Amino acid sequence: MPETTKVVPLTCHGHSRPVPHIHFSSIVDEDQFYIISACKDGNPMLRDGVTGDWIGTFLGHKGAVWQARLSSDASLAATASADFSAKVWDTHTGEALHTLSHNHIVRAVAFPNQPNPQILATGGMEKKLRIFDLSQGESAPSYEIGAGVHAGTIKSIVWTSDPNILITAAEDKKIRWWDLRTQLMIGEYAVEGVVGTCELDNTSPDGVLSVAAGNSVYFFNSLQPGSLIKTIKTPYEIASVALHSGARKFITGGSNQNDTWVRLWDFDEEKELETNKGHHGPVWSASFSPDGKLYATGSEDGTVKLWKYTTGAYGLWR
Repeated sequence: MPETTKVVPLTCHGHSRPVPHIHFSSIVDEDQFYIISACKDGNPMLRDGVTGDWIGTFLGHKGAVWQARLSSDASLAATASADFSAKVWDTHTGEALHTLSHNHIVRAVAFPNQPNPQILATGGMEKKLRIFDLSQGESAPSYEIGAGVHAGTIKSIVWTSDPNILITAAEDKKIRWWDLRTQLMIGEYAVEGVVGTCELDNTSPDGVLSVAAGNSVYFFNSLQPGSLIKTIKTPYEIASVALHSGARKFITGGSNQNDTWVRLWDFDEEKELETNKGHHGPVWSASFSPDGKLYATGSEDGTVKLWKYTTGAYGLWR
């Protein structure tokens, strides 16, 4: 990239506590898309993905919200909370459609990649991967997959482009692939270090899986269980990573109070290209927008920042 990315990021204020997770929808109308932020203040927020403008706050959780995701068409939101529940929301009205109770803190939620999804996966400190059927009214029956397999808290769940394949990342330092048809684990990979983010690249249709763990970032073929494309060791403790497949670049976020930087890297040369300052705390979550023209970061400092990643005018950058 030329010098274009070196512009002041947009800062989205409004949260009063750390932001552990952010997530973009797909492109919904022509060039419109949305971003949701989870927050430990218990009040996840929906924003315009291009400008960062606040659209609404989902009110109802009684504890920290650890993760929040939008359905691909942005019609639904799902949130995972320390109040021992996950909720599914209507993004037009802000109404909670389902409150799914658990026996411990919920850390992860995921929808399949389809419009108006009727199922939701959850995970957390119960160490159980659960699948809820949202078509059955508010109570939403569920079943567990892989009972007893996770030996640590489930921190992230990713639904691949194949609606039958799910991926979990847990505190036992294992990335696992699951097949919904057989309800069995079909692959696993052990990473070194504390697991940070585990997300699909949303700038390509098949989606490379990017995982941050310890000092390294790992890139997997999401549809080939356990299939590592490459791992890159860095001099830093990494909390978050996001890949832009088309540009063959990735970003990382630092994981401690002494490293609040957002770094841009070359995927092929494995070199650090840019260091972006702006956050005042660890950068827990990072993602490129679905059009690949900006990236967003969520931090311990309670802000979401949008960073321009294209030449010329874009959104509020003129």
